[in-house]
Amino acid sequence: MKILVAGWFSFARGHATAGDLLSRDVLCRWLDERSIAYNLATDPPFAGGLNWRLVDPGDYSHVIFVCGPFGRGEFEAEFLGHFARCRLIGLNLSMDLPLDEWNPFDLLIERDSSAGTNPDIVFAARQELPPVVGVCFVEEHPGAEVARANAAIAKLIAVRELAVVGIDTRLDVNEGGLRTPGEVEALIARVDVLITTRLHGLVLALKNGVPALAIDTVPGSGKITKQCTRVGWPSVLTLDQIDERQLAQALDFALSPEARRLARACASGTENLLLQTRERLLNSLASDQVEASFRSRQLPQQMEAFRAGLQPVGDLPAERNDVETPSMAKSWRSRVVRGAFTMLRRG
Repeated sequence: MKILVAGWFSFARGHATAGDLLSRDVLCRWLDERSIAYNLATDPPFAGGLNWRLVDPGDYSHVIFVCGPFGRGEFEAEFLGHFARCRLIGLNLSMDLPLDEWNPFDLLIERDSSAGTNPDIVFAARQELPPVVGVCFVEEHPGAEVARANAAIAKLIAVRELAVVGIDTRLDVNEGGLRTPGEVEALIARVDVLITTRLHGLVLALKNGVPALAIDTVPGSGKITKQCTRVGWPSVLTLDQIDERQLAQALDFALSPEARRLARACASGTENLLLQTRERLLNSLASDQVEASFRSRQLPQQMEAFRAGLQPVGDLPAERNDVETPSMAKSWRSRVVRGAFTMLRRG
């Protein structure tokens, strides 16, 4: 007995899903447990198997087609015709037509058909799940080298098995369709690690006990480095530290239980500090210092100097004060984020 295992992963245009591949893995494990010989049939982009169109059907006693919808389509006709002299088995299939009209299999254990329904075999899948890693990019802004940091992040996550989730914190326009601060925070709170070049990505991660791999895109040190130093978070890299080795070490740390413990400790440590900030603000609203500063500014000479000091300096207005329509802003944001993830895909 020798079996060929096939499915929609055996067709280049088969639209194979994670469910198809997990079903394949369950079937292969079952065959291995009985020491039954088999080959896989695959088509690009999937590898590790044979092109079923080129194999001799006489080499196989059985052919098992596993998972997915199955009907009288062009792909099904070509496949079944090629292996018509083999024992044909359908496993975990949703049959498009009633079985009394069409059932090409010698044995059918359907997922669902006109005759009945069985549990999907993916319930039996066993796999080690990779970490869920959020990536939160800041957009280009004056004094920062955002593209350099984005490229380093893309290269880092390209070489590991990670479930990567892009998270956009902007709410005037949002790449992921997030609409409220709560939706942004809820997503950040549920990842295992957040890789971020954005300050509030860092803050929302630590606030929820999520380790952050923070990269400061401002040469020297910017607000991300300063914030990490103030709250005691060690996993922050500057632009001169984003080589492959240091990024890999930083990600390893962020994925460790120690990093999660430290993230919770950092968040806890800010509570008393922010109570002090609260009291300082509320107690100072009607203070003599605020009142004296206000009255001084109302003098004609001081007001003239104050207004003169409001004039934009250099390129600073480009960060927040450029007027953009929502569609322009969305397009601009899209180019930043998609450019970074394009580098990831090419990696």
